[in-house]
Amino acid sequence: MAVGALVRAIADALQARFNPVAVLGEISGFSRAASGHCYFSLKDEQGQLRCAMFRRAAQLSGEGLRDGMLVEVRGRLDVYGPRGDLQLIVESARAAGAGGLFERFMRLKAELEAAGYFDTARKRPLPVLPRRIGLVTSLGAAALRDVATALQRRVPHLPVVLFPAPVQGDAAPEALCAALDAAYRWTDPADPDHAGLDVLLLVRGGGSLEDLWAFNSPLLVKKLVEAPMPVVCGVGHETDFTLADFAADVRAATPTAAAELCAPARVTQLQLLQRQQERLREATWRLLDERAQRLDRVAQRLGRPS
Repeated sequence: MAVGALVRAIADALQARFNPVAVLGEISGFSRAASGHCYFSLKDEQGQLRCAMFRRAAQLSGEGLRDGMLVEVRGRLDVYGPRGDLQLIVESARAAGAGGLFERFMRLKAELEAAGYFDTARKRPLPVLPRRIGLVTSLGAAALRDVATALQRRVPHLPVVLFPAPVQGDAAPEALCAALDAAYRWTDPADPDHAGLDVLLLVRGGGSLEDLWAFNSPLLVKKLVEAPMPVVCGVGHETDFTLADFAADVRAATPTAAAELCAPARVTQLQLLQRQQERLREATWRLLDERAQRLDRVAQRLGRPS
């Protein structure tokens, strides 16, 4: 039997045995494609199941779906032939309460907010013209390339100091705190008059609630509050929020946006300098013309020596 025929036979057997089906689970890895289709996994303590929710169904009942949400979905089991993956084609979804991780996130948020860690009064503005930028992220993260590209394009003249740390896993919170400590202590022995960093970026690419969980660590939140310089947090995509976002001085939608917030474009600054130069030149010539006319008037009033 050909592979494709076997896959199709398995799909037919599943459809005949189980469909339609209702499943209760927690959403993980939710994403919405430009086509309007939604993709995610449903999981519980015993397993997980890949799901696809096509545009029409997403328009009817897909609004508000997010990672960590506990939902009851109805649909039909199928096998995606090109990869041989089991998937649930979701036809409707409704909230069934908050998932375990999301509940934990909200509980931690309330506790840290009550303790004053998210107080907006302590947050500082970013420097207009930073002299030196710090960066905390993983050496293997796509966010590192995104930030490096943005900074190279906007401020190629500025030094950037990297403090590497893992951004996912059980050991990530402590490693991130150690990297932040190193950034807080950093000085440049070759430049004693301008020691330290003017702004610090904490960045990571997108992921599920589980993938980003290191940035919800109370240990990391408390360390961010101790920062001697303004901190920009650019973790995940625009719709992702972590507790580190609330603790940082500025929250950026993406790692690239974080770089752009603290790095005024070099070409823009050069254009500003050119305009200032032109205004200064015009003011100088205007002043010289006025003084020359005054000198002419004074000379006309002088009597001849003879």
